Amino acid sequence: MNILITSAGRRVSLVREFMTEIKALTGEGKVFTADMNPMLSSACQVSDGAFRVPHASSDGFGRELLRICSENDIRLIIPTIDTELLPLSGIRDSLAGAGTEIVLSEQELIRKCRDKRLTQEFFRRAGLKHLKEIEIHNAMFPVFAKPFDGSSSIGARVIRNSDDLSRAISSDSRLIFFEYLDPAIHTEFTVDLYFSRQGILKCAVPRERLEVRAGEVSKGVTRRGPVYDLVCDKFRNCEGFCGCVTLQLFRNNDNGEFTAIEINPRFGGGYPLSYRANANYPAMIIREYLLGEDPDFFDDWKTDLLMLRYDDEIIVDDYKG
Repeated sequence: MNILITSAGRRVSLVREFMTEIKALTGEGKVFTADMNPMLSSACQVSDGAFRVPHASSDGFGRELLRICSENDIRLIIPTIDTELLPLSGIRDSLAGAGTEIVLSEQELIRKCRDKRLTQEFFRRAGLKHLKEIEIHNAMFPVFAKPFDGSSSIGARVIRNSDDLSRAISSDSRLIFFEYLDPAIHTEFTVDLYFSRQGILKCAVPRERLEVRAGEVSKGVTRRGPVYDLVCDKFRNCEGFCGCVTLQLFRNNDNGEFTAIEINPRFGGGYPLSYRANANYPAMIIREYLLGEDPDFFDDWKTDLLMLRYDDEIIVDDYKG
């Protein structure tokens, strides 16, 4: 009953959480990690074993992953970054034939989440207010620009006036332009959702983002209230989603209105806060996918739990790279 966490990178907390839960629930399962450079991945240093894999977009990615899973009795794969989701969905069947399942939403939903233009249509159909796309040549500044297939805030920027709008930016076909939501009057939330195999919502934990560093929350606090009620209403049944899904919303502090920003079908970087609030998604995954249990809806998580992140070190002996 071994698990493989791909693109492990700096996900030390997530790896340790899965290691704790699989030992508690199975007594013998192991948690392995994969990365393009395992020696330079802190998460790979703390797992039960690490493997080097090529980039997810390369031709050899699927073959190498299949070999690793076959040779190490991998039953489950847990993805962690946006750019590997579509490649993994393309090899889902071949891995399943070898006895390995990926905790991954359906391919069409992944496409909608990856393409921010399609994401807005998804939110509209879900009955959620979403970002308004702006025609940049007729824009009222400021506006917010980001790649339509971006991730982790890479390439995202605020264009505050016409002087910031260079020819390169305005002609970049990958950029889309949205209305700007002023952080002075908006509060940002990320919600950790857990969906069963049938796309039924089993848990939701909103996290207010107090401070962000490099696109990932560094200070956050769990919250109930209107954001929780909204999410439980709009996402009660979402066929095609499964496992952990992260949703981003902004609340207008003047009128209380919520605007949906992004939704990503994988563990978010701030999930360790939800785990410590007792929303134990690793255990839910293990129980559902490895032990065949049907998870109940879980509502007994801690609200107003504060997370303050800091840097720590993983020290590796005899590094010759």
